[in-house]
Amino acid sequence: MALELIQAVEQADSSEGLLNAVKALAAADLKEAIPTLITVLGYNNPGAAVAAVDGLILLGEPAVLPLLEQLDGYNYGARAWAVRALAGIGDPRGLDILLDATVNDFALSVRRAAARGLGTICWQLMPAEQIAEAQRSATKTLLQASQDPEWVVRYAAVGGLQALVDAAANVGPPWLSEVRVRLDEMSDRDETSAVRSRAMLAQQKLSPG
Repeated sequence: MALELIQAVEQADSSEGLLNAVKALAAADLKEAIPTLITVLGYNNPGAAVAAVDGLILLGEPAVLPLLEQLDGYNYGARAWAVRALAGIGDPRGLDILLDATVNDFALSVRRAAARGLGTICWQLMPAEQIAEAQRSATKTLLQASQDPEWVVRYAAVGGLQALVDAAANVGPPWLSEVRVRLDEMSDRDETSAVRSRAMLAQQKLSPG
């Protein structure tokens, strides 16, 4: 089955045929599909790339190392899709990539995806002694992203900050007050009403403190 699905992707002779083949391969949830799905990220076919990202996220942890190993060799387009996949998977091995992409990538969609990803890292998969510093780095990056010129990135940053506070609630992180101050600022003064509303929602959801 895996071979047939992979061959269908490799032999597709139209954009629509490729899209349908990638969707079928992604939905199969087969580890053998990982190299092919990663290859699709480099094709000039956004629809197929979206389907491949979905498939890689579905596969989860097994896809992380293959993605990281090939990241530096990617053209920009493929790298951007790979960042989206890593953000969706949430494995802490992708943390450094997400930290960089959140504030440095020139595509707002990649910055948004990376910011969201920082809020959904599976911290329990990280060595316990590394978690506090990693969460501090993620918070610092998201605070920076909360000043992004694009409102969708600021919106994602708020969600990421809320998720980080929730994840660290039991330890009372030292950066909590800084997050609260920033959310206050955003709920009062952000130029976009959707961002102001999202910041107010985050304030309501955070534990009292």
